Amino acid sequence: MRALVTGGGGFLGRYIVEQLLERGDDVRVLCRGDYPFLRELSVDYQRGDVRKREDVQRACEAIDTVFHTAAIPGIWGPWEKYHSINTQGTLNLLEASQHQGVSQFLYTSSPSVIFDNTNHVSQDESLSYPDHYLCHYPRSKALAEKAVLEANGQAGMATCSIRPHLMWGPRDNHLVPRLLQRAQSGRLVQVGDGSNMISVIYVENAAASHLQAADRLSLDSPVAGEAYFINEKEPVNLWSWIGDILAMAGLPPVRKSISYRTAYTVGTLMEWTYSALRLKSEPTMCRFLANQLSLSHTYKIEKAERDFGYQPLVSFEEGMQRMKADLPRMLETPPH
Repeated sequence: MRALVTGGGGFLGRYIVEQLLERGDDVRVLCRGDYPFLRELSVDYQRGDVRKREDVQRACEAIDTVFHTAAIPGIWGPWEKYHSINTQGTLNLLEASQHQGVSQFLYTSSPSVIFDNTNHVSQDESLSYPDHYLCHYPRSKALAEKAVLEANGQAGMATCSIRPHLMWGPRDNHLVPRLLQRAQSGRLVQVGDGSNMISVIYVENAAASHLQAADRLSLDSPVAGEAYFINEKEPVNLWSWIGDILAMAGLPPVRKSISYRTAYTVGTLMEWTYSALRLKSEPTMCRFLANQLSLSHTYKIEKAERDFGYQPLVSFEEGMQRMKADLPRMLETPPH
């Protein structure tokens, strides 16, 4: 396989790069930033921006398979930022892939694209896109995912979308470091009654799902044009899991809590205030975050198991131990 990994210096992208190299594939990486560790690997390292057509056209030359993981996450910020990178960047990459004769295109999406602000319990891929989103990230990702799936079959290219839910593990620079930072500053508060269950995915398993899907993806396979939830088979209680992570990091448990209604009201007021004052920093609460922290989000993975034989590489317990070894770094490194 001659593979291109966009965002190969990121949390998920780096693991995909390493797993591809481990099995002997040729790998090219497209990244905006400079990542010294990538220069030490046997990859074709290209600096570039998915928003620039000339960059993605060059990156897609002589490539068989595109793993598009590059994206900007978050719960706050201007629509233009999310749309230009997550949506338009994906459209640029699809156009370049078709022009350069890429045969496989795998898009890293998110279950948030179908989140309708209600409890999701053991849901599958039959869920529809909602009519309204509470923040720009899921909306921009949903538009991109739709474009990817609609592109299946065009110019001989097979496409699919992988939806990992709440990735965690060693080298995380976003989810767990943010959690630890809030806990250290005393700003971590339980939202709701603490009974909500969630699906999570260890990052090496998320990376493996992309390779496993690519190995089955062709125009005449059941994978073509489809979206897949990827997470550990068994969900966890969100606040118990957070408590376990804090304990491993040597931090006290969450002791403060607020009701969902209060969090949602506070989030609404903070969104209004930040918008009115045009504040660029991220509010500590918003409506989307209130829903994420208090509602259940659990998803089935039978479709991925059936269509491309998804199997995790690492057990949940082993993943937690591997992450534990990296928690001291996370405690000292600001999230981004």
